[in-house]
Amino acid sequence: MSNQLKKVVESAKWLPANVRAVVVSKILGKVVPYVGTSGLLYEEISPERVIVSIKNRHKVQNHINNVHAAAMALLAETATGFVVGINLPDDKLPLIKTLKVDFNKRTQGDMRAVATLTPADIARIQQEPKGEVLVPVSVTDESGGEPIQCEMLWAWVPKKR
Repeated sequence: MSNQLKKVVESAKWLPANVRAVVVSKILGKVVPYVGTSGLLYEEISPERVIVSIKNRHKVQNHINNVHAAAMALLAETATGFVVGINLPDDKLPLIKTLKVDFNKRTQGDMRAVATLTPADIARIQQEPKGEVLVPVSVTDESGGEPIQCEMLWAWVPKKR
């Protein structure tokens, strides 16, 4: 299976982990400009799990100096989309179908999203010409709590030529 995202990630495997995270994040931030503008950091990338974080700094803050709601949604959407995308053949296109975010309490500091897929989900994504998958994602803040709950339904379809 040919996958350009996987090639980008694998090309940086020889770098130390902290440097690799910054380099891969910069490259992917150029592919998806809004991700780059927001300063998301890809901490871990594997076919089974993607971890993305965001620092609570001025350019992503709301009026109460916490991570803005849109930035939190972006964090969850990016982690889930990337774990789907890294498993998808290049002739398929990932599309978000449902993005649901429940804001349960104020956040504290930096945030991290962990998106996962099961081996069965990965097999479906790689083998079925089109389909959809509900991607589990946990979004935590510096307190270790989950101030938001997310539901991200991703689809994949053949790319039009």
